[in-house]
Amino acid sequence: MTWNCYILRCADGSLYTGITNDIDKRLISHNAGAASRYTRGRRPVALVYAEPLADRSAATKREAALKRLPRVAKLKLVSAYY
Repeated sequence: MTWNCYILRCADGSLYTGITNDIDKRLISHNAGAASRYTRGRRPVALVYAEPLADRSAATKREAALKRLPRVAKLKLVSAYY
């Protein structure tokens, strides 16, 4: 099973970072308001970055690393994704 670390751009321009093993299902949940309290009030959200990782542990560690990055670094990562 492949895990993904992902970044969403919310309607207010903020960025949300998370992990999942089913990115399509998770994106639907975020846009339905059922995935996280943070994105519930900032819909719609769009997937702007996804990174496949070997397992949940690796995804969790990558998520923590991404969350520590300043916004400018995250935006640079997102721009390189496209």
